[in-house]
Formats: sequence, C-alpha cells, structure tokens
Amino acid sequence: MEAKELRAKDTAALTKELQDLLRAHFSLRMQKATQQLTNTTQLRNVRRDIARVRTVLTQKAASK
Repeated sequence: MEAKELRAKDTAALTKELQDLLRAHFSLRMQKATQQLTNTTQLRNVRRDIARVRTVLTQKAASK
C-alpha cells in the first residue's frame, strides 16, 4: 500500500485499516511462533504498512 493511497482516505477508514493490519500482524506472529509461516517477508511488509498508516494518521492530526 502506498502513502499516496492512504492520504486519500479519511481518518475513519485509516483507523479501520490500522486495526486490520494489526490483526494480520498478530496472526502472522502466531504462525511464525508455531512454525507454520512459510513466507516471512509478509511480517516485514505488514509492519511497514502499519508504520505508513500511523504516519499518515499523525500527519492528518497535526494538520487540523
């Protein structure tokens, strides 16, 4: 997900997206812990997406 796409969304949609990403991150961590995760790059990608969403939320809050 690109930051440009995230900036086009409103705060409620970004909050929903953040919740979904946090759930996905938890699920991936549990799969890794039980050694069921085959593609470990998914963890990195989800973590970076979470950071992007949080950054855009912070920028939107600061601009108000």
